[in-house]
Amino acid sequence: QVQLVESGGGLVQAGGSLRLSCAASGRTYSSYTKGWFRQAPGKEREFVASINWSGGSIYYADSVKGRFTISRDNGKNTVYLQMNSLKPEDTAVYYCVADPVTPAQSMAGRFRNLERWGQGTLVTVSS
Repeated sequence: QVQLVESGGGLVQAGGSLRLSCAASGRTYSSYTKGWFRQAPGKEREFVASINWSGGSIYYADSVKGRFTISRDNGKNTVYLQMNSLKPEDTAVYYCVADPVTPAQSMAGRFRNLERWGQGTLVTVSS
């Protein structure tokens, strides 16, 4: 069965760092656009970052620009999210996503139509 499995979440103090990973199993997603979204309690799911198949096109939400870095290793079928200078408002469940047709620049606006989602990993940033 095809799965996206996130890992790397946890509890961290404000100003700290975490690295999330999302490994795909069941098939290869090397040609898919990949991304990260997050959802805080009581809030809508929001876009965090996206990356095209080659890693040549990358987009970030304004709220994380300069602090978070998305990357991918197609040989390992894995996408990463390096999160630095974390803030309490970054607290959320983080989801990875993969889609075969949505370009990286459009992922933010099409999240309801994206093909494959992981189960999420919780990131908690304490003040």
